[in-house]
Amino acid sequence: MSEEQRPEEPIRVALVDDQQLVRAGFRMVIDSQPDLTVVLEAGDGAQAVRALGPSARETIGPVDVVLMDVRMPTMDGLTATAQITADADRGAPAPRVIVLTTFDLDEYVLSAIRAGASGFLLKDAPPEEMLAAIRTVHRGDAVIAPSSTRRLLEHLVTALPPDEPTDPAQQAVHRAVAELTDREREVLVLMARGRSNTEIGQDLFVAEATVKTHVGRILAKLGVRDRVQAVVAAYETGLVRPGG
Repeated sequence: MSEEQRPEEPIRVALVDDQQLVRAGFRMVIDSQPDLTVVLEAGDGAQAVRALGPSARETIGPVDVVLMDVRMPTMDGLTATAQITADADRGAPAPRVIVLTTFDLDEYVLSAIRAGASGFLLKDAPPEEMLAAIRTVHRGDAVIAPSSTRRLLEHLVTALPPDEPTDPAQQAVHRAVAELTDREREVLVLMARGRSNTEIGQDLFVAEATVKTHVGRILAKLGVRDRVQAVVAAYETGLVRPGG
């Protein structure tokens, strides 16, 4: 078979949850898809960090997306997420992390983003939403469907700090958003509304390649890793309001 005819490799998924039945259910759904495969399971954050470390990665191969529970023994999901995604900050490949959460864990949502999570999935989400979330995060070209990430962020916004933050890091975010161009702010607002690059291009009557350029500049100016973190900055600074 030629290189052009060879099918794409499936998205490689790791499951991190202290409940074996939960992992088994997720594995059954994910492995039923031809473009997805579970390559790793871990019962707590510490196991996940060891299994996804650079040395272990040489044994199991790359992992593209991690489904990460929050509350686990030994090491919680937020600590594990921060350690796993730290490799990306050092220039090494690191998987994207989807944090499994519920509305009664709202206090963890912002911490999860700052720890490097690329999105969220409600633990009672239907199977098709979980599969879509994995594919979306792997592509890296859109915030997870509004039914999860956007809804969680809008629910969280009432607990965010005042418009005039005293924390230096938050002051820097406010300054960075203020320095965006008008078009970049338009793009960021649409990103926060869950629009993909293609949809943003249609909304603004510009090419998708132009949207990608704007998104890249937004991420660089805000000093954030991905679109989800950029969207949080939009909510934190008041550029986007719930239901607006």
